[in-house]
Amino acid sequence: MKKFMLLHGINHNMFGKRNPEQYGTVTLDEINENVQRLARELGVSVTCFQTNDEGKMVDKIHEAYTEHYDGVMINAGAWTHYSYGISDALEMLECPLIELHMSNIHKREEFRHHSVISPIATGIIVGLGADVYTLGLRTAPGNRSRNNWPCRCPAAEWRLL
Repeated sequence: MKKFMLLHGINHNMFGKRNPEQYGTVTLDEINENVQRLARELGVSVTCFQTNDEGKMVDKIHEAYTEHYDGVMINAGAWTHYSYGISDALEMLECPLIELHMSNIHKREEFRHHSVISPIATGIIVGLGADVYTLGLRTAPGNRSRNNWPCRCPAAEWRLL
């Protein structure tokens, strides 16, 4: 069974309470439940992890590397914009990496426009609310190659199932 890791960054434990105008009222537990439901449908496993501790996030990325995960999806939150420690850890991965953001970071404050993760990500999904998490997983199961993720089909054939 293919295994994927979903990493949630700083303050994501407060989804549903923090800035609902920007992030909606969905909670982290609800996001994880939706991802796990989809994982069962797709016949894959997903390890979901959230922390407010940058070192613990790096440790979890190291686990994805040492345990040979088939893909990693990350919404690093504010760490996206400045954490070279997380970026360096992600760069070690030999599996595909998808960067996720519920909000469109390019429509927000200027400092959010820059990501230290994007240059090493296989793909980026932004601005679609909590659906970015299930969309990230939907792109994942078919391929282990970091350079060929998200799919083997032409972009014109992409569709939401």
